[in-house]
Amino acid sequence: MIEQFSAAKKNAVFVFPEGPKDAPDSFGGRLEEKDGLKNFVNDVLKYLKEKKKIDHSNIGKIILAGHSGAYRVISFCLMRGGVTKNISDVILFDALYGQTEKYAYWMDHYKGLFINIYTDNGGTKTETENLMADLDGWGIPYFKTEENDLQTADLRKNRLIFIHTDLGHNEVIATRNQFYQFLASRPLSDISAKRK
Repeated sequence: MIEQFSAAKKNAVFVFPEGPKDAPDSFGGRLEEKDGLKNFVNDVLKYLKEKKKIDHSNIGKIILAGHSGAYRVISFCLMRGGVTKNISDVILFDALYGQTEKYAYWMDHYKGLFINIYTDNGGTKTETENLMADLDGWGIPYFKTEENDLQTADLRKNRLIFIHTDLGHNEVIATRNQFYQFLASRPLSDISAKRK
């Protein structure tokens, strides 16, 4: 993940909050509390400012990305995190197991990018197909493609994107540098532009 983030050359901060090891569920701890994401981001910004890595404490755009069980904590960050207006992107790597109503609400009430890459056998296919059927019923447009047919232009011109992959559940983040591809397509300033 770090290598893909670095290769995208975006002027951004990469934060990887790791949950408890070998936990029996996908509980997100304090990030599920009201204003949990806001408090977390403020802590990160305070630390970076103290270390003189940044010169302000303003919350900018937030991209939430996660694999597998991260679906739960991301959904709570969307609904209760306290900085929903700052969330510009949500990227699920074979992670739509539930809490789908929270994602649907965010899609309908905010204008951020939603990318959902799903597999045949990871346990997310049925939930993903049900969400797409709901979007059809609500008249909300989305883009659906096979991963091998995905073009960078598809990532730039569509807001709700569903990508079916032939990869396995544990391969969807790194095997084809998916995280890099998604980040590189985003309209974030790059590192070289910041240095000028």
